[in-house]
Amino acid sequence: MSITGTLIIQIIVFLLLVAFTMKYVWPPIAKALDERAQKVADGLAAADKAKSELAAANQRVEAELAASRSEYTQRLADAERRGQQIIEEAKARANDEGAKIIAAAKAEADQQAVQAREALRDEVAKLAVRGAEQILRKEVNPSVHADLLNRLKTEL
Repeated sequence: MSITGTLIIQIIVFLLLVAFTMKYVWPPIAKALDERAQKVADGLAAADKAKSELAAANQRVEAELAASRSEYTQRLADAERRGQQIIEEAKARANDEGAKIIAAAKAEADQQAVQAREALRDEVAKLAVRGAEQILRKEVNPSVHADLLNRLKTEL
């Protein structure tokens, strides 16, 4: 065989191999590559979508956190104001109660002072009667001289 014949046969076998590969081997490989490319594209699109959804979710979370912080601050301020108000009310009630107690104590002290004065007057009147009795060396009857004793009490 000559080199030309071998070359021609090799070209024919090569062309048959190319035709067979193009007809039976290449389409499944191309299909697999296309499917893989589609999966990669779908994955990238899903990743982009997830990324945008994550950014939106982060924005919502930040907005909720800001609202929560604002509400927390507002409630804390309200609680502090309410606590201060309760303290002021308690102080006012305590002052009122203290004033009532002081007034009652003053009234009781005044009443006791009046009672002590009356008791002192009675005692002084009795002492005056005894003194007068000793001076006069005779007994003075308190029931007979009640008017005189009452006048003496009022003068004292």
